Amino acid sequence: MKRLALLIPMMTLLAACGSDAPPPPAEPQEPVKTVLDDQLKAIDKAKGVEEIGMDHKRQIDEQLDNAD
Repeated sequence: MKRLALLIPMMTLLAACGSDAPPPPAEPQEPVKTVLDDQLKAIDKAKGVEEIGMDHKRQIDEQLDNAD
């Protein structure tokens, strides 16, 4: 009887905790311009230049390996 007396209020509380439908997803917003935009752009450009250099190094390494 004690279990039933505890079980019924607990089930009622758990049922009350149910949620409604989830809210619709937020619409994507345009990126906000920040103070760091110029620095981030420079870093991206440097990464691109580094990739070009690494590609060139790979080509030279392949030519050296093939020359042997």
